Amino acid sequence: MVSVLTTSYNREDFIGEAIESVLASTYTDFEYIIVDDCSKDGTVDIIRRYAKLDKRIKFFVNEKNLGDYGNRNKAAGYASRKYIKYIDSDDLLYPHCLQVMVNSMERFPEAGFGLSSTESLRHPFPVLLKPKEAYLEHFFESGHFYRAPGSAIIRKEAFDAVGGFSGERMIGDTELWFRLGRQFPLVKFPPFLYWSRYHESQESQSDYAKKKYDELQKRVLENAFAHKDCPLNDEEKERVLKMLRRKKMKSTVFKYLSSVTGN
Repeated sequence: MVSVLTTSYNREDFIGEAIESVLASTYTDFEYIIVDDCSKDGTVDIIRRYAKLDKRIKFFVNEKNLGDYGNRNKAAGYASRKYIKYIDSDDLLYPHCLQVMVNSMERFPEAGFGLSSTESLRHPFPVLLKPKEAYLEHFFESGHFYRAPGSAIIRKEAFDAVGGFSGERMIGDTELWFRLGRQFPLVKFPPFLYWSRYHESQESQSDYAKKKYDELQKRVLENAFAHKDCPLNDEEKERVLKMLRRKKMKSTVFKYLSSVTGN
């Protein structure tokens, strides 16, 4: 039913824990595909040891480095199941994660993908959102399109239909959720289905990310709104832009006050 996908590059400190978390899942109908992107440390040896112990693990090593999103697409190309579920090589799945995600997607066969959410006071989980609802709730409530790949499960047919990850550095996941979200309904799951690790070697913690994040997110928004199949009309787009301008102004004022007060 599910192809669990892990891509790795120099993750010898974390990859073992990630693999063990997948193998400990209460849901067992899965294949586990791991694709290493030319690691230079002991990552490959660690993965090979686990692959010998569990036949569900299918391990591949790239001949050349493809980068983050290129390798994610490569891993998806090996997938043979109905759904694909990414778990990064430094993160952990909780044991109930696959069970919750698969049951929810099967309940809503029209959905193209699902995202683990933050707490909601408006509706119980799981919930199905049509494209317009998913876009509006993202901007005005939950920001669910900012979720990392570990929070998602994707119907393989939907992933292939939109062409997978575009390869946009730092924003490829958000950009993919926007593209899926304009074409397919979204299922939202409860929170706390996986654990995301934060450490200095992640690109999201790099100086490049901190300097370029706002600029990159702006480009994602512009592309989403410019697409002919964007589910929002002009009035709704303007509502979003006004809200974002207010947030930007508040942020600018806060930064200025902090600089002059020293707080």
